[in-house]
Amino acid sequence: MSRRPSLARLLATVLVAVLAALSATAGPASADALSDRRKAAEQQAAANQKAHDQLAASLEDINANLAQAVLDLQTVEQRLPAAQTELQEAAATLERSQREAAIIAARLQDAKDQETAIGTTIAADADKSAQIRVAIGQMAREAYKGGGGVSSVSIVLDAQSTEDFIQQYGLVATALRTQSQSLDALRQIEAQDRNNEARLVAIRERVTELKAEADQKVVEADQARQAAADRKAEIEQLVAQQAEKKATIETEKAATEAEQARIDAEAAQVAAELAQIIAAQRAALEAAAKAKGKKVAAAGPIGNSLFANPTSVNPIYVTSEYGMRMHPILHYVRLHAGIDLRTYCNTPIYAGRAGTVQWAQMRFGFGNQVMVDHGFVNGNSLMSSYNHMTSFVVRAGQKVNQGTLLGYSGNTGTSGACHLHFEVYVNGATVNPRPLLGL
Repeated sequence: MSRRPSLARLLATVLVAVLAALSATAGPASADALSDRRKAAEQQAAANQKAHDQLAASLEDINANLAQAVLDLQTVEQRLPAAQTELQEAAATLERSQREAAIIAARLQDAKDQETAIGTTIAADADKSAQIRVAIGQMAREAYKGGGGVSSVSIVLDAQSTEDFIQQYGLVATALRTQSQSLDALRQIEAQDRNNEARLVAIRERVTELKAEADQKVVEADQARQAAADRKAEIEQLVAQQAEKKATIETEKAATEAEQARIDAEAAQVAAELAQIIAAQRAALEAAAKAKGKKVAAAGPIGNSLFANPTSVNPIYVTSEYGMRMHPILHYVRLHAGIDLRTYCNTPIYAGRAGTVQWAQMRFGFGNQVMVDHGFVNGNSLMSSYNHMTSFVVRAGQKVNQGTLLGYSGNTGTSGACHLHFEVYVNGATVNPRPLLGL
């Protein structure tokens, strides 16, 4: 008596341990898989965004319509592989659902066949049981009519001869054996009937479950079929958009080449104007120095961290660096003469250093441009320009301090999106603004 409870407790302990182990392995594994998929999706989204930002930064020198077509083409080509993968997954899901539906349908039909067979068996057993009961009833009535039971003594006394005795005794024995066999058969049929009834209940429950599973597989197949149709339609649309964007880009190439020529000419004009201004300033310095019997000192190092953040985004966020880069449409290398700083449309642009506004005007390519002259720093002419602005609030000749509002950021000129293209000129030539901003 003492061993059973201890054995039960042992089995319960083992069961709990097994369930805990299963939950400890299956749960985290499933969670890890979900986490991995989410992480991969986030990484892909980040990579797509980075590629988008890099492309957008390289589109500064083309018109907005062409820039948008290039960006749209990139978006389409980034989406296409994912849509094709999703189509394959949806097709695989549909195939799996249809295959599982066929298996369930076969199981359902088998269960229905078993239900029919068991029902037929129960009906046949009921008929047999009824026949046996009728036979037993007849034997009971015959025995009652004969005065009840027949004893061995009455058989001896009533027998007319030995043969008569043997015959009567055989008849009685046969009747009793038949009655006993009939009762045994009835009990066996009733036991089989109870078993078949239990099986029938179980089969009917299974039929109900399989019908539910079959209905669910129909829903899953319909969903997978719709998902596949949606992805196929999306892919067709993406391919059409891809062709459309490529055609737009090809159409705009000639206009872009013409724009590049105008941009280069405008940059040369700015350089020439700055050269004239610097020449005049140096001549004035030399004249003033000569009047005092002195010489103008030779230019020295320009130094770093000369400018404050000219945007309202803090800390400064550089979206495109200074230097040579490949043109995304015309496929030749050209100088990106400044750095692009992240701003948002119509956000404030400030003077990075005190100086005098040389001009505030619209210039092709640069858009609305404010040029600020910061005078001479260690013998070097220092100027800065703020480009693509929506509008400016200063005028030529105006004195500004570091942090003075110059205007508002925008997308004027040949620009793909709202940003600040910031340039620094040392002795009339552009230099990398990054170290001068303390970056």
